[in-house]
Amino acid sequence: MQMSYFEKTEYKIETKFDSRVKSKIEYEIVPEECFSVIRNCSGCGQKTHFVNTKKFRVNANGGKADVWLIYQCENCRHTLNLTIYERLKVSSIPEKEYKCFLGNDEELAEKYGKDIQFFRKNRAEVDFERLHYEIVLLHNTIGNVDNAGESIDNSAESIDNAEEPYDYAKEEECKTEVNFTIKNPWKLKIRPEKQIAEAFKLSRSQVKKLILQGKIKVENISSEMICGIIQFP
Repeated sequence: MQMSYFEKTEYKIETKFDSRVKSKIEYEIVPEECFSVIRNCSGCGQKTHFVNTKKFRVNANGGKADVWLIYQCENCRHTLNLTIYERLKVSSIPEKEYKCFLGNDEELAEKYGKDIQFFRKNRAEVDFERLHYEIVLLHNTIGNVDNAGESIDNSAESIDNAEEPYDYAKEEECKTEVNFTIKNPWKLKIRPEKQIAEAFKLSRSQVKKLILQGKIKVENISSEMICGIIQFP
């Protein structure tokens, strides 16, 4: 497996950032669609993509139930059942959820279709390369140089275009430091440097350069979140 830039590079540079960092910006990576699965299709005779039909299959027998989310080949419509519950007592399944299974509730089908743990449980290979996602701005308290002492609240509740990525270049004259957080609750496989680049409208090579210069300090990396400080020129 190819190592990411952050795994190969000693990026923990001893940089003396101003301890008075007050501004912060927070993003969340959100998939725009359900995950597609790469799998051998008996109908096509080769590996193809299977997509979410947003329908469930329920088999209840003797007080126990099997529940599957139905995926199908996007070429020949050959089906693939992904297990949600297996031989579970019907009484153990939340009543509201069970009714949603029976009614092919699309919202619930999308929820399972974006749950990476669900696909891991089924040992299904998700195609992250063709997954479309957006980086949504959740919170922004970066100070405005034209209004000293004030901050701009661009929280999701107060802006019209919450998913608009932050433009690093627009802050070049501010000479400030910002705590940033990029949340990845769906655990999408996106390289850390790519997440930072897309959030701040930078190229990946620019991100690597800023890390080496000590202008980006990554303090925490996990499958669900990246936290750090970015220093504007």
